Amino acid sequence: MAAPRRDTRGIVDAPGLFTRVQFRRRTPAVPLRPYVEHYWLIDWDLSEPYATHVVPHPCVNLVFQRYADRPGFGEVTGAGRELFAQKLTGRGRVCGVQFRPGGFRPFTPERPATDWTDRRLPLAAVFGAGEAAGAVAEPPDAAAAVLEPEDEDARVAALDAFLIPRLRAEPHTLAQAGLAMALADRIRTDRTIRRVADFAASEGLSVRALQRLFAGYVGVSPKWVLLRYRVHEALERAASDAEVDWAALAAELGYSDQAHLIREVTATVGVPPTAYAR
Repeated sequence: MAAPRRDTRGIVDAPGLFTRVQFRRRTPAVPLRPYVEHYWLIDWDLSEPYATHVVPHPCVNLVFQRYADRPGFGEVTGAGRELFAQKLTGRGRVCGVQFRPGGFRPFTPERPATDWTDRRLPLAAVFGAGEAAGAVAEPPDAAAAVLEPEDEDARVAALDAFLIPRLRAEPHTLAQAGLAMALADRIRTDRTIRRVADFAASEGLSVRALQRLFAGYVGVSPKWVLLRYRVHEALERAASDAEVDWAALAAELGYSDQAHLIREVTATVGVPPTAYAR
């Protein structure tokens, strides 16, 4: 597996965030690497509040967090279709797990990924044993085990220890998760993909079969994934280049025209791309 990616796609005003927090990405244990993109660790000690904003990736995150005004806790956040905001104050810490799109289902094989979409749920609501055969309940001290060590390697080891026993899907689910991850990654990296119908046909799938796979394993539709990755790239270009040729970029990303790209970006972050760049 390659080292964790270094791009900042999805993070609004990444330079502003990184001047205020310590942000690192770490690689998970070997058994988890097919399903987990990376761990992300944040620590801060602020004299003034700061609001961070993220345009979410089409994936699930498992997040252990501790803020100045509350004790540590853990939650699962599904693929989010709206801009995510979090206010940071005082001292705090977050230890997060970003799963690959489609990579969370092997840890909760009884539940489709749409169960988590646009939701933030406590660990017990996701990992509680309940009626699921073989489910591993949340240990009562899970958040403390991850958040309390000052040694960063110990925090990474605690994340590994939490996740490995919960990787319990049967071969069929693992195979379907692998397919979903591969298809989502192709959408992310292949700029020739413009239409879901053509993409499905190129993979030997019907549109309906592709939609069912993404609903069960990614939590959002393939069309939404395609549009979200386009917006991520547009925002990254806007942040890095004040002289973006928006018409050329729209054509490169597969939009019908510049106005379509501008509408998508504005709907996602609330301002047009030129204002976002400023």
